[in-house]
Amino acid sequence: MSKQILMRLGLFLALSISIAAVMLGNSSAAREPQGASATATASRNAAIVATTAAVLKETSEIRGLPILREVKSGSQTRADIERMVIKNLDSQTTPAEMHATEIALKKLGLVPLGFQLRPFYIKLLTEQVAGYYDTRAQQFYLADWIELEGQKPVMAHELTHALQDQHFNLKRFEKWPKGDSDAELAAHALIEGDATLTMTLYMAKNPLVALAFVRSLGGTANASEQFQQAPRALRESLVFPYERGLEWATRVYRTGGWEMVSAAYTRLPLSSEQILHPEKYLAYEIPLKISLPEVRNMLGPGWKKIDYDVNGEWSYYLILDEFLKKPAESKRAAAGWGGDRYALYQGQNASEVFMAQLSAWDTREDAQQFFDAYVKRTRLRYPNATEGVAVEAASPAPEFLNLLTKEGGVVMELRSNRVLILEGIPENTDQKALLRTMWQ
Repeated sequence: MSKQILMRLGLFLALSISIAAVMLGNSSAAREPQGASATATASRNAAIVATTAAVLKETSEIRGLPILREVKSGSQTRADIERMVIKNLDSQTTPAEMHATEIALKKLGLVPLGFQLRPFYIKLLTEQVAGYYDTRAQQFYLADWIELEGQKPVMAHELTHALQDQHFNLKRFEKWPKGDSDAELAAHALIEGDATLTMTLYMAKNPLVALAFVRSLGGTANASEQFQQAPRALRESLVFPYERGLEWATRVYRTGGWEMVSAAYTRLPLSSEQILHPEKYLAYEIPLKISLPEVRNMLGPGWKKIDYDVNGEWSYYLILDEFLKKPAESKRAAAGWGGDRYALYQGQNASEVFMAQLSAWDTREDAQQFFDAYVKRTRLRYPNATEGVAVEAASPAPEFLNLLTKEGGVVMELRSNRVLILEGIPENTDQKALLRTMWQ
């Protein structure tokens, strides 16, 4: 998957959804009636301002980042938040990017064919946002239906983002260069993991506040219906920066304290592999840069490339396990990732979709393990496929797969420590020439 498939995590950085709201949802018991009087609204805003100042001071002390300027704060209604969600979605994700995301998700079998991404995002985020720090306005907002006392941990999380912004300039992460989304995901795991660790330490220091926070959540049974109904790949990608980021930040913090965590904003983690395996960050194992040739003209008239990006270890795990449904096996197969690149093409007919993936692995054994797992995943993905004719006679049978599906041809080949995957090959394409070009 990619920046698009992983739900444009730059958007989630801008929204800064709290870990509690994402993972547990909001209890109906914590909700207050909207449309309150002007006096009540003013009183609530005054309380938020005072609480923000107090929580910011304590968060600054816990995190070891001095307050460089005060953080403005206030409350927003659900309608305000929905407008903010739409504004950020439209400013950070073009219609073409949203279209490419949806097409890629469907091609990989990660969402149903009738799934509509944009309205799903808007509804999900409007339900989930309890509080957020706006990097552009440099202001913190709390939803007006959230009980204040029990949401101090949410405030600690979001105000950590305010401190990060003051010291490390979070706005630089909002316009990530296209084509290296796995590194973008890693950067956001740093940011959210840092904030979640700070929130955790804040709660440990304030057990009564933590208890009020847990009570306000009301348990996982009240989690958002929209979140629970989200396709697995989207749901797990949403919480990755918080869950995996917390594990990563904790390891780095234990190794070198807050100084090492802060230094990571200069020496950024470069891949989801470095987040999943912190020792690879500490050793600063740099991913390989993989390139793919342009093959649009080989597919036929009317084809165009709509996406070009990096999957990474985390996305390969999700792609595999969507069909294998054996997390331990899928994680082993995705480990050993060294680098990859994929390209997504669409034909004149919207149903014509071709995806090419080339990945490099740390060892030949790692590549074989991934190849074998992806072959199993592919046969499960296309249960009615028939065997195609081997187009590369020099390739041993265990290292080559050729299938004919209703969505086009599928070819996989393993060479040394690299794996090539082609899905959706048009019927009249010269597969031998296409393979030869891809391996150049």
